[in-house]
Amino acid sequence: MAPTYALAVDLGGTKVEAALVDDLGGVLTSSRHRSPTGPTASSDQLAAAVTSAVGAALAGLPADGQLVGAGIGSAGPIAVANGTVSPLNLPAWRGYPLGDLVDGLVPDVPVRVRLDGLCITLAEHWLGAGQGTDSLMGMVVSTGVGGGLILGGRTVSGPSGNAGHIGHIEVGGFDDRCACGGIGCLEAVASGPRTVAWARGQGWTGSTGEELSTSYAAGDPVAVAAVRRCGRAIGQAIASATNLVDLDIVAIGGGFAQVTPDLFDFVREAVNERSVFEFARRVRVVPSGLSGDGPLIGAAALIHRADLVA
Repeated sequence: MAPTYALAVDLGGTKVEAALVDDLGGVLTSSRHRSPTGPTASSDQLAAAVTSAVGAALAGLPADGQLVGAGIGSAGPIAVANGTVSPLNLPAWRGYPLGDLVDGLVPDVPVRVRLDGLCITLAEHWLGAGQGTDSLMGMVVSTGVGGGLILGGRTVSGPSGNAGHIGHIEVGGFDDRCACGGIGCLEAVASGPRTVAWARGQGWTGSTGEELSTSYAAGDPVAVAAVRRCGRAIGQAIASATNLVDLDIVAIGGGFAQVTPDLFDFVREAVNERSVFEFARRVRVVPSGLSGDGPLIGAAALIHRADLVA
């Protein structure tokens, strides 16, 4: 039989990435391409970035390979009913028909659009840290903070497709203003750029998450305080989510989640402090088991593991 591939597309606040992924979850490395996005990009520039990354990925389809669908993981919010996206960190796109754009590039195969956090969750359930668990949340801590849910062995999207978007849960004790209009949203406190901004406001002189990681490793007190603050906010949000839906595992990926392994200790401490209920304290908070491949594997799972997708 001919090998089957899904086109996987991951749209975020700084880049769009596309690749072909086989039905075992293997990313075809030669097909992997990315293009920059960013908050200052125009709608036409964003569309061109997606078209470029998708076209380059499709050009890598092996001669004996069969394309069976396209899965798109996008920063939210989204509208699952019509495949439109309105990523908070890409202001040029509000209600943009991303599903239709990709459908025009891959006619005659199904195209599915879901939150990037939900795709991460699917990936962790399929091949990552959530294997064998039917009650889990996947999280992305990067330019933004996203999440997704699998409960009872199936994804939970909600009517609009935005269920599980933990980045806009408000966490107690924080008054950071969020671009969504809220105050104290997890994304406004714990995303990479906002954690860096908080550190700079305390006198730290670096400018990137990578530099913050280096400063943390060197014991810089402001960097340590910034990472601890980030972890406390994430832990409080996870405790609230676990009290609501009774999670077994939360798997966290994304670039800023790798700032230091200690971040996970701070998260777990906050979970334990936030809840006295044993069922909530038992949740396991673990790093993603899939490194940088998780978002693409999860987008492909929208096609290859369609039986799990609500």
